[in-house]
Amino acid sequence: MIKIMIADDHAIVREGLKQIISETPDMIVADEADNGNDVLKKALKNKFDVVVLDITMPGTNIIEGLKQLKKRLPHVRVLVLSMHPEEQYAFRVLKAGASGYLNKESAPDELVKAIRKVARGGKYVSASFAEKMAAALDADHEKPLHTILSDREYQVLCMIASGQSAKKTAEALFLSEKTISTYRSRVLSKMNMKNNAELIRYAIKHLLVE
Repeated sequence: MIKIMIADDHAIVREGLKQIISETPDMIVADEADNGNDVLKKALKNKFDVVVLDITMPGTNIIEGLKQLKKRLPHVRVLVLSMHPEEQYAFRVLKAGASGYLNKESAPDELVKAIRKVARGGKYVSASFAEKMAAALDADHEKPLHTILSDREYQVLCMIASGQSAKKTAEALFLSEKTISTYRSRVLSKMNMKNNAELIRYAIKHLLVE
C-alpha cells in the first residue's frame, strides 16, 4: 500500500485528489497539509511513501522546503503537482530533489501512473517535456541566462513575465512589494536587462510563459 500525503492550500483540490486516490486499491491518503510549514512537520512525524506537493503554498518557499524535506527524509518521494507549465519549474524541482512533476490539468489516470512510478523509485515527467529536456541536452549552446537566477528570483521572473503586478506577485509569494522590487532589480541586473518588457520577451522566447 502506497501511503500518501497531499499538500495543497486549496481544499477543493485536496478533495479532488483524495477522490481519485480512493478509487485506487493500492494507495491511501494518510494525511494532508495546507501550508508549507506543515509539510515537513507532518512528514517527520509520519511515514509516507509519496508526498504530492503543490509548488505555490503559503508558509515557505516550496523549492527550499523541498530541499529541506529531502535532506531530512531522503527516502520520501515527492511528486510536484502544479498549475504552472513544466517549462517553468520542472527542471528546478527535479534538481531540488523531487521525483516527478505533473501539471494539474493532467488526467486522473496520469496522476495515478505518476504516483506509482515515483513510489517505485523512478522519475516522472510528461513525454513531451522529456523530449524537450533531451533536446536541450543535445543542443550545443550556452546555458540560458535564467539558469543563473536563484529559485526565488526565477519565481519573480516568471510572474512578471506572466503579466502579474508587483502587488499580485507579492500576495502570491507572501512577501512585501518592497521585497519583490528588490528581487526584480536583482533579476534585471543578473540578466543584464533594463525593464519588464525585455524580461517578458526573454521569457516568451525561452518558453517560460504560455
